[in-house]
Amino acid sequence: MKSHSKILGFIRKNKVITTSELADHLKVSWNTAEKYLLELTLENKLIRIKKIGVNLWLIK
Repeated sequence: MKSHSKILGFIRKNKVITTSELADHLKVSWNTAEKYLLELTLENKLIRIKKIGVNLWLIK
């Protein structure tokens, strides 16, 4: 599993990301990236904003 600190650093640098952007950055599948992001959301570290056809993620 990729470290959460690497993911949080990527989000801090970009302010708002999509699941696809994280998947490309980590070179993992979209599903894997989504799983990592949901784990961080459950840990109360991220906020997910649902838009039609895309999820946006930002630091809480």
